[in-house]
Formats: sequence, structure tokens, C-alpha cells
Amino acid sequence: MRKLAAALFALLCCLPAAARDLLVIGTHFERVYERGQEGEIVGLGPEVVRLIAQRLGHRAIFELYPWARAQALIAQGKADILVGPYKTFERQQLMSFSKLPFYQDQMVFYVRKGAMPDWNGDYATLSEQRIAIVNGWSYGAGFDKARPQLRLDVVNSVDSGLKMLAAQHAQMFASNRRNTEPVLGRLGLSGQLAMLPRVIEVQDGYFAFPKRPAADALRKEFDAEFQRLADSGELKRLGLRHEVNVP
Repeated sequence: MRKLAAALFALLCCLPAAARDLLVIGTHFERVYERGQEGEIVGLGPEVVRLIAQRLGHRAIFELYPWARAQALIAQGKADILVGPYKTFERQQLMSFSKLPFYQDQMVFYVRKGAMPDWNGDYATLSEQRIAIVNGWSYGAGFDKARPQLRLDVVNSVDSGLKMLAAQHAQMFASNRRNTEPVLGRLGLSGQLAMLPRVIEVQDGYFAFPKRPAADALRKEFDAEFQRLADSGELKRLGLRHEVNVP
């Protein structure tokens, strides 16, 4: 009986964690996390999460929130996975990041065509420019260091930032190419607004998890499966299909 009990205990220890529903959250990121025509959440991020959750025996449930709210929920441990945050020192104090990023963005400035010369990378030359930025977004270490000397207006979406720029309520709009180019076309502003060629910064996008011991096991399992996805070339293929840059 003792041998049988020991064998059963060893078997139970080798079994994978019980299957459960994973609450996955994010905001509208073009081609990375967005609501499809049928109401479902689509994009590179959800597809990667669905694949990994299936391989781990879990089911992913997706919800969409404003970006600041989504970050707060993961920091509070009220969701299992946050899709798409860039890694910053401040965010690392509030959440744990996946080992590998799954997409890459170019952060750039948009201006009205003919409104100003090319930016050379010196933030001091922008001190008189009113710049629109998106609430909760990170634009990189250089931009963050220059924030005190910049005139910044916070908007809640790419749409709002582009409209503000077109209406001349701002001279510049800081955004990323992936999110912004489709919106420019949808708003009919491609002929009025242009991207400056100088890149603010290249940012990697990650998956994030609550920064607490109870979430560590899922993060480690997720990282292992995600590594296999990247090593096999499957992540690159998914990125091409969704038209998203993969590191």
C-alpha cells in the first residue's frame, strides 16, 4: 500500500497544472490587439496567446480596455496576461514581462505637411512645439528624459491625436507607425499629415503578467512555449501574416 501511495503521489506530481480560463486583456493596437468585424478579439497577440494557452491546456478569454485601465488591472492582479506593453523601469515595478518580445514598433513624430523642417533628434529644438501624446504610452528613454522641457498634450487615442494635429491644435503628434498609418487612411488625412523620417526610438512589445508569486508558474510555462514558437520560426510566419514587425 505504501508503494502504491508513493507511486500515485509521484504520478500526480508529474501531471500538468489544472486547466483554467485565462483572462487576457489589452487595448486597441492595430494588427496586434483589436476587435474584429464579428466582435472577436484578433491580431498577432491574441493568436500567439491562443496557441500557447491551447498547448498548456488552458482557455484564453479576451477583453479590451483603455490602455491605462488595462495596465492598472494587470498591476492589481485582476487579469492573467496583458498584451503588448513596452518594457520600462516603471512598469517593471508593477508587472512581470515575458522573457522575449513578440513585436517591434518605430516611435515617430507626425506633422502637418510643410509645417516644419525635419527633426534632427535634438529635443531642445522642440521646446516651443505643442506635442500630442497618447495616454499611458511609453516613447523611450530619450523622450522621457526630455519631457520636462516639452509642451505635451495627452490624448486618449491615435484618432484623437491625428485630429488634433490636423486641426492645428498641436504642431506634432508622437505615435508609432503600425498604429498610425491605418488610421491616417481611415480618417482621410494621408494627404495632410506626414511622418518625420527621424525615429524617436524602436520599442519592443511584450506580454506582461501580475508581479506576484501566484502568477510566476504561468509566466514560466508561457515563456517556455513562446521560446519554442520563436525557435521554430512560427512567430515570424505569424508576424508576416498580420503585417507586424517581429524582432
